[in-house]
Amino acid sequence: MYLYLIRYSEIFLKSEFVRRKWEKKLIENIERVVNVKVKKNRGRIYLISDEIIDEKLKKVFGIVSFSRVIHCKLNELDERVVEFCREKIGNAKTFAVRVKRVGTHNFTSLQKASELGSLILKNFPNLKVDLKNPEFELHVEIRDNDCYIFSEIVRGAGGIPIGVEGKVVSLFSAGIDSPVATYMMMKRGCEVLPIFFNLGKFYEGKAIERVKSVERVLKEYYPDFEVHVVNHEDFIEKALKVLKEEKKLSYMCLICKRRMYKVAEDYAKEYGALGIVTGESLGQVASQTLDNLYVLSKACSIPIYRPLIGMDKVEIERIAREIGTYEHSILPVECKVAPKKPKTRGKLEVIEDLEKKIYKC
Repeated sequence: MYLYLIRYSEIFLKSEFVRRKWEKKLIENIERVVNVKVKKNRGRIYLISDEIIDEKLKKVFGIVSFSRVIHCKLNELDERVVEFCREKIGNAKTFAVRVKRVGTHNFTSLQKASELGSLILKNFPNLKVDLKNPEFELHVEIRDNDCYIFSEIVRGAGGIPIGVEGKVVSLFSAGIDSPVATYMMMKRGCEVLPIFFNLGKFYEGKAIERVKSVERVLKEYYPDFEVHVVNHEDFIEKALKVLKEEKKLSYMCLICKRRMYKVAEDYAKEYGALGIVTGESLGQVASQTLDNLYVLSKACSIPIYRPLIGMDKVEIERIAREIGTYEHSILPVECKVAPKKPKTRGKLEVIEDLEKKIYKC
């Protein structure tokens, strides 16, 4: 049997009503990925599990950190600390004791840390105290008459629980950028509905395989994550015909992307989503110049969220590696209709005129 102490941060800062609501959502999200018994106690959630669940907890948004802990009563603390140290100290030569306390006691946190430090020195005379950079760190959290002993704090995904901020639709190509943008919106509490526009014969490489591969990674963070696939091949065929006739092939990327925005808006309205998420970063490619982002934004009436807008490629790739999508996102995929010299400053009136002709086909 394993006992986990779960920590969150932003939830704790909310009003009582919102805090209870968000705590409930966090617990629901935890219970969807692990089979546990749950207890709550003033800013802490405790999980009782039959197995080690560290890797799954690391991917639950809303958890800032967690620890596997040993529980005991206050009058048992000294004995259990010595037992715990015997098991965990290993070859460490220096140590520190950190105590946090909630409730009314006849000692302060510093006094209790000093007492426990003296107890450890008595039982382990080869150890030395090092409060700045110890090789072994003993943590004790005292809450009224209950004590929780641990030596490791594991970083969680952070953010706030998925579902507390409603739904958004994500334009999801499964390249490096869109999974990171999707991840960042999930981290901020959004339920994300990803939509992939399949260019069919106009793709070269493993487009569908890449989407499914990245989908599996993000399912570890959000079990309901499922990519909706839209046929975009027919539209591209019509657009290609008109743009060739009009000698405006440089507009292909903008025409293609605006169509994605329009379809995503309809999808959002159908499922009650409140915006569209994209992986666009200012100036990264031709369609993402300030002029072109303006033109793209005019394609729909609902909000467009671009969490990567001010990030460079190095920063985005770093996050992709951290969350586990990078290796899947670099599967080779190429768009066959991308122009050699794409328009960097698209004119809205020109694009709207071209679209009228395409939609008439």
